[in-house]
Amino acid sequence: MQYIPNIIFAILLILAIGYFAKNVKKLIRNIKLGRDVDVNDHKSERFKNMMMIAFGQSKMVRRPISGILHAIVYVGFIVINIEVLEIIVDGLLGTHRAFSGIGSIYGVLIGIFEVLALLVFISVTVFWVRRNILKLARFWKSEMTSWPKNDGNFILYFEMVLMTLFLVMNATDIPFQNMNNGNVISQFIAPWFSGMSEGTLHIIERGAWWVHIVGILIFLNYLYFSKHLHIILAFPNTYYGSLKPKGQFNNLESVTNEVKLMMDPNADPFAAAPEGEEMEEPSKFGASDVQDLSWVQLLSAYTCTECGRCTSACPANLTGKKLSPRKIMMDTRDRLEEVGKNIDANSGEFKDDGKQLLGDYITNEELWACTTCNACVEECPVSINPLSIILEMRRYLVMEQSAAPVELNNMMTNIENNGAPWPYNQMDRLNWKDE
Repeated sequence: MQYIPNIIFAILLILAIGYFAKNVKKLIRNIKLGRDVDVNDHKSERFKNMMMIAFGQSKMVRRPISGILHAIVYVGFIVINIEVLEIIVDGLLGTHRAFSGIGSIYGVLIGIFEVLALLVFISVTVFWVRRNILKLARFWKSEMTSWPKNDGNFILYFEMVLMTLFLVMNATDIPFQNMNNGNVISQFIAPWFSGMSEGTLHIIERGAWWVHIVGILIFLNYLYFSKHLHIILAFPNTYYGSLKPKGQFNNLESVTNEVKLMMDPNADPFAAAPEGEEMEEPSKFGASDVQDLSWVQLLSAYTCTECGRCTSACPANLTGKKLSPRKIMMDTRDRLEEVGKNIDANSGEFKDDGKQLLGDYITNEELWACTTCNACVEECPVSINPLSIILEMRRYLVMEQSAAPVELNNMMTNIENNGAPWPYNQMDRLNWKDE
């Protein structure tokens, strides 16, 4: 009978890790639906970006209040979860505070954990106030429907409860309190339970222990369905982020070669390409659905934190236009999830559902409102590039559907006919000087 709790714990742990692994496998499958792209260059620079941006939170602190609070929660999340290792060992082996044997260092560690737990609780409370009472504008844009708003709050509640349970667990653990070492915060909570019998305190401590670890396992598996998946994906996303200067367009190689051929006076446009240099024509110009995007762009869609920094800096959005860079990323992720479910429902094969990212999720109006200023790219704390998706979809509209705005079509026609964006013959360009 004494081993039943350990068996139950082991079963819960196996089920939780198994379900998490299943979702990770699905996540990787969905990301790999994107086009292949070579991002294995400049590895040292990429690693530096990952350490500075994802680990060092360098872009988060540009907005000091939210940046500092997020840093506290981030550090607390990493450090406090070291304590989870002890819980797992205790749960599997039936021990109690298995790491306490390391001596005074144990008390120091638990003391740090308790201080961080309190700071995380305070920070999360401030986040909740900013989101729900102060109602910062970026959290209340049109794309922030019921689920995105609720998702953000769910995570805050999770963290509040987990930190509270950790402190209650320590405060009601009589042997730990008698150590007088490490109970930096819990010693002030312990008096709340004064007058209770040792048996009652043990029940409360065990209850907090179980709910705490089960809550962590639930949180782990909730990540896949939440914007907080960035806790894991921020690292690969910042590593594989673009190293090109902002504003540098990604030209199609086939089109570039055509232009070079046209500009070479000695080239024969009808000559066959030299052996070994044949260029395969792309089956499709630009992107109309998620499968047309690169796997890096799909990784970014899953990494989006929905913080709204990109949208709050977007000049098009600020002037009342429909474009929201955050919505571009949220729509891409939602469509990718829909495609993934389609594949799951059809034995691993995607069957045309009559939908696509362009039109059913993202409108032409949103795409053409973009000024390509890169403000969204500069603001993103995890190196997401919404502009790259916008440009790929614009490319599809122009090169596949000739569906550019009238003004842009007129400009391109003028360039083709007159060699300039203006509707004047080249011979008439200097007529203005005579007026």
